[in-house]
Amino acid sequence: MTQLPDNPLIYLIGLAILLGALFSMRHLFGRLKLAQHSATLSLGLLAVLATFALWQDIRGNGPNRSAVYAQSGQIELTRARDGHYYATLLINGSPIEFVVDTGATSVVLTQSAARQAGLDPDTLAFFTEAMTANGPVPTSPVTLKTVDFEGLNDRNVRAFVNGGEMSTSLLGMSYLNRFDRIEISQGKLLLVR
Repeated sequence: MTQLPDNPLIYLIGLAILLGALFSMRHLFGRLKLAQHSATLSLGLLAVLATFALWQDIRGNGPNRSAVYAQSGQIELTRARDGHYYATLLINGSPIEFVVDTGATSVVLTQSAARQAGLDPDTLAFFTEAMTANGPVPTSPVTLKTVDFEGLNDRNVRAFVNGGEMSTSLLGMSYLNRFDRIEISQGKLLLVR
């Protein structure tokens, strides 16, 4: 499969070439022909720009996706376009997306993810606190009955539900310490148990 370049400068150069061709056609054709060609060129340009704008979804590697390769006791994540590593774990049987965060002490669920996993944030007691870059945030300690990460199963995993705003759940060190080896190299995160 041919991969389009990630550098937007290439698309700007293409746009400049198209505009140059448009101006050169002005001398070759009359004004009516120029209007026809301008309309055709504009529609083509819109199609190219729309394809470029949607290219991340077409490639299936949008900002919140990492490729995952798993084999016996080993999981490899490829770095997503935003520079983070993402993984989907089954929490109490429900798929929850996490960003792998070695700077986070614990597993932290968003309120939405907690609901998906069968935990009702409205009934939780937010009596603990986490320090974030934006200051302290209330949290509620919970126990996740089951955690399945690409066939690696754990039970009764301690976690926290975030009482504030958070876009993605965090897979922190309290879970990552279950692995014997964590290695980051050349855009890959390797977890070995």
